[in-house]
Amino acid sequence: MRRALLISLRMAIATIVLVGVVYPLVVWGISAVVMPHRANGSLISQGATVVGSQLIGQNFTADKYFHPRPSAAGAGYDAMASGASNLGPTNRKLISAVKARVAQEVRVDGALSGQVPVDLVTSSGSGLDPDISPAAAYLQVARVARARRLPEAQVRALVAAHVTGRQLGFLGEPRVNVLELNLALDQLKG
Repeated sequence: MRRALLISLRMAIATIVLVGVVYPLVVWGISAVVMPHRANGSLISQGATVVGSQLIGQNFTADKYFHPRPSAAGAGYDAMASGASNLGPTNRKLISAVKARVAQEVRVDGALSGQVPVDLVTSSGSGLDPDISPAAAYLQVARVARARRLPEAQVRALVAAHVTGRQLGFLGEPRVNVLELNLALDQLKG
């Protein structure tokens, strides 16, 4: 009995070290060499200052910026509290929140209530989605152009330049990274 217990204990320790320490370090080491940008969080820098990550959304609320999806993560875009609201489609609180967001889009961006892209009024599963649909970005063009005193055509062209297509041509949906778009917008003169 004692011998079997010692063998089990050694196997447990060996497995913990192998799977919990060695394997993660090897995978991280290979990714740091092969794709260092992604292994280090896909950080976006301006000069020596890190301004965000391509993978985590940020809350932009000023009219001169494109707005992201709503976030249910903590107090909003809190990477330490990632998660959905867990409200079902018949939950009155969710229905009320979506109606309020649609009304805001109608008021702020001049959308028709039946034509507001769903990603502008609902949060993602993680609450940290950095992307919006091209339709959501194009809906905001007039507001952003007006706030920055830029021609709508120039802002629309900037959005078009930042649309990322489907991966491998068929996986996922076309999308626009809000942080990258807003940083490019800041580079325009207006």
